[in-house]
Amino acid sequence: MPGVVVPESNCDVLIVGAGPAGMMMAAWMARCGINARIIDKRGTKIFNGQADGLQCRSLEIFDSFGFADRAWKESNHMLEMCMWNPGLDGVIRRSDRLPDTIPGISRFTQIVLHQGRIERFFLDHLKKYSKIEVERGVLPESLEIDTSKVEDNFAYPITVKLRHLTDEEATPEQSKASKVEDGLFRSNLAADDTDDLIRKSRGKEGTAEIVRAKYMVGCDGAHSWTRRQLGFEMEGEATDYIWGVLDIIPITDFPDIRMRCAIHSAESGSMMVIPRENKLVRLYIQLTEITPDATGRADRSKITPETILKAAQKIISPYKISYEYCDWWTAYQIGQRVGTQFDAHTRVFLAGDAVHTHSPKAGQGMNVSMQDAYNLGWKIGLVVKGIVQRSVLKTYQSERRRVAQDLIEFDHRFSRLFSGRPAKDVMDESGVSMAEFKEAFVKGNMFASGLSVDYGASMLVAKQGSSAEQGDGTDVSTAHNSLTGKQVVGKQELSTNIKLGMRMPSFKVLNQSDARPWHLQELLKSDSRFRIILFAGNVTSATQKTRIKNFCVKLDAQGSFLRRFTPASCPIDSVIEILTLHSAKRCDVEILRDFPELLHPFDKQVGWDYNKIYVDDESYHEGDNHAYENYGVDKERGCVVVLRPDQYVGYIGDFEDVEDLETYFDGVLVKATKS
Repeated sequence: MPGVVVPESNCDVLIVGAGPAGMMMAAWMARCGINARIIDKRGTKIFNGQADGLQCRSLEIFDSFGFADRAWKESNHMLEMCMWNPGLDGVIRRSDRLPDTIPGISRFTQIVLHQGRIERFFLDHLKKYSKIEVERGVLPESLEIDTSKVEDNFAYPITVKLRHLTDEEATPEQSKASKVEDGLFRSNLAADDTDDLIRKSRGKEGTAEIVRAKYMVGCDGAHSWTRRQLGFEMEGEATDYIWGVLDIIPITDFPDIRMRCAIHSAESGSMMVIPRENKLVRLYIQLTEITPDATGRADRSKITPETILKAAQKIISPYKISYEYCDWWTAYQIGQRVGTQFDAHTRVFLAGDAVHTHSPKAGQGMNVSMQDAYNLGWKIGLVVKGIVQRSVLKTYQSERRRVAQDLIEFDHRFSRLFSGRPAKDVMDESGVSMAEFKEAFVKGNMFASGLSVDYGASMLVAKQGSSAEQGDGTDVSTAHNSLTGKQVVGKQELSTNIKLGMRMPSFKVLNQSDARPWHLQELLKSDSRFRIILFAGNVTSATQKTRIKNFCVKLDAQGSFLRRFTPASCPIDSVIEILTLHSAKRCDVEILRDFPELLHPFDKQVGWDYNKIYVDDESYHEGDNHAYENYGVDKERGCVVVLRPDQYVGYIGDFEDVEDLETYFDGVLVKATKS
């Protein structure tokens, strides 16, 4: 309107979308101390339904932020998978029992808990560590990028016009009309309403503002407004498979209703059973009688909780199932798509469903989306703070687009095996082999856990080989020694079970000072610090003591990389923390006698740091976890392992390889200012 002054402001990072990916991004901003805003067009958080499966890696990440225990206590734990298939008579019978999570791969197993609770944990985390709050009923209306300023670290090249909605506008139509929570408005069967909301609110006084940002992250779902503004495409295809979802308290005689089940009926389609918290059970039900029309999309009006239940009753026959209470329901059409690009000018990024969509039955949607943001968040945060070089941001697309491509390939095969009709016999070529389905589930279990992610060579991962070939084709150059010109490559042979480019596995170790056992991963907090894990070996050996002393002298010297990258006014462990794990007998070792001060820094107010040195030895109450053996590290000589702030392994070397270690950090970090 004429004469109306539109308020303007700056922020370092603008996050669009407050689902799991957006909340994970905001959590990193809070921990990095970044001036960030997070907006969402919906008027309230989610209270029912949506995503529910949490895989091992996601729980490890939650623990690094400090709230995995809340999810663990409230959730239902998934321990067994049962497969039900039709016999020659067409009647379904249990054919297999399998562990739902591969034993021994993580200290966590898969759990299920609805998305609303997970978002609540993030909200509480934001409140604890920052003043960042989700601004609801706010959506972006326009986006401009000043390309002349994108390489200026101090510039705000992104201009976004925001629109503030009324409570009524921010409430989805389905939520207003439905007595039962209806998730169709978020389903891929529904059209996006963003443009309608912008049109309705445009021109209203006091509803607009201008925000200038250094960085922007679109976590705004499969219909992503941000992606459309950037002109990026999604590559892939949709199928004709339509599935319904019910969250109900079931009344049934089916014996495995409290187990995760994959049920293939002879002629009526397939169903997955996911036992939930508070007596709920989620049913993913194939709707064989509903097919897409000429536009390629199913008629939503034909899909109701009643039609979904009838389909479930046919699949589960001769067992009976009904319900009195339905908590939430939705439907979706299976399709697999990946974005052609994950960022524009390494200033505006896309994460989660905005750049990859797939079926939900492998429990990957929320997990992979959060892990996108977990990969990106610390990189943006440390670039804004001037700790990490801007070139590091290129590794986001290289690393996460490759993961998305692998996910789509896995989901393509898994969803078609799940949705296909079971083969009647070996001669039935049009049917799906149940043995093949079982094999796909078992092989896919490691992938689904999130623990098979293996990032390629880059300036962050000192691996042999081509960064473009090991990633998604993006060139993310690796560090080279300035004297020899050779690429810095970690020595994988020094720690055979700590893999370059993969997350640091976890085994129990003891604190040297008080004998308390800890999982090593518990020490790797998501506080934005790089870490050097010094596997100190046998510190009672005179030879090994000399090696440790020489290593610490070089790192502690004036002008060393550790000194160069740490601001003078900050503690020596504020950018790179050194944690020590030795293999001698705990009772033969004294911290102040046997370790250089660099490994247990002194503070005038609180004294020595007793939480830096650990030992691989027997616990009074938990036995011996044989950490060195499990990590594949020599107990006498040890090695040096560098971890990125997201717990992924960046470099492995000997104590004598300080020059390579320095070259690695020179390719990543920014020299600290003297102030």
